[in-house]
Amino acid sequence: VLFPPKQWYQRRVRGDEDTCTAFLLGGIGELNNAREPNFLVVKKDTTIGEIESSLRKLLARKDIGILLINQHIANDVRHIIDGHTAAIPAVLEIPSKEHPYDSSKDSILRRAKGMFSVDEMR
Repeated sequence: VLFPPKQWYQRRVRGDEDTCTAFLLGGIGELNNAREPNFLVVKKDTTIGEIESSLRKLLARKDIGILLINQHIANDVRHIIDGHTAAIPAVLEIPSKEHPYDSSKDSILRRAKGMFSVDEMR
């Protein structure tokens, strides 16, 4: 039997238009009481400052458990993601349709590799 946690965590998406659309169609999108969306569609004219500001706000929230971000967008704000050491919210980097996933840049995988020695991985 699984019991729900005392507090349900929300998921957030930061990504390109195709990625956000897919997650919104899957039911992840919402507006809070202040009519702020839980997603940011990053377009060509979206500034790095806007992405950084949005990311910092979401990392500070206590009701978010998982934050999904396209890896090519994460590369633009890598300093913030690498500085985030808390387990919650987990920042998961995902590929986009036009940018393949590169495991060498994934912050979670890099941290996991640092936890184990080469001999333990064999």
